[in-house]
Amino acid sequence: MKVVGFNGSPNKKGNTAGSMNMVFEELENAGIETEMIHVGKKKIQGCIACHGCVKNQNEACTIEDDPVNEWIQKMKEADGILFGSPVHFSGVAGTMKSFLDRAFFVSSVNGGLFRHKVGAGVAAVRRSGGIPAVDTLNHYINYSEMIMPSSNYWNVAHGLAPGEMEQDGEGKQIMAVLGKNMAWIMKIIEHGKEQFPAPEPVAKTMTNFIR
Repeated sequence: MKVVGFNGSPNKKGNTAGSMNMVFEELENAGIETEMIHVGKKKIQGCIACHGCVKNQNEACTIEDDPVNEWIQKMKEADGILFGSPVHFSGVAGTMKSFLDRAFFVSSVNGGLFRHKVGAGVAAVRRSGGIPAVDTLNHYINYSEMIMPSSNYWNVAHGLAPGEMEQDGEGKQIMAVLGKNMAWIMKIIEHGKEQFPAPEPVAKTMTNFIR
């Protein structure tokens, strides 16, 4: 089994990556392969609402001059996905948001590419705003019929300079517990899927409030 992680921080080795690596450590201890992808330094354009992914049905965004389509396929192939973001104005970093908007829209209109994968989000923050950022990440997971493990508190670690979150004892425990629970759920799904097949996907019912 494999988990792919997406680091939405401009800092490749900052506190966001440090938090994600603590989750990865527990996954690797459980025999699960991990891969980290650095999103935060890329130039990622937001969704332009062209609906080309709806028309083409090729599991790809029509914007092709960045790695988003490659990342979509990595998520499709993975058993679990970990999203990490720094906190910018009590929210997810802009580059990360643009990537997620496009990737999850492509998934949703191409049969639910991430359906029933195990997914979690974590945030690193200097002081406050971590919970709204994690909540935003969780929205993508919940919307896509993914399965979300929990920890023993909000998935937030504190620190400003790279490595400072190592001083956040509770934050470190949160990431470790999240990693253990994520590995456990992934193994339950892997070993139970033959005995208990997943429910069939259903066509989306759209109800517009304004007609």
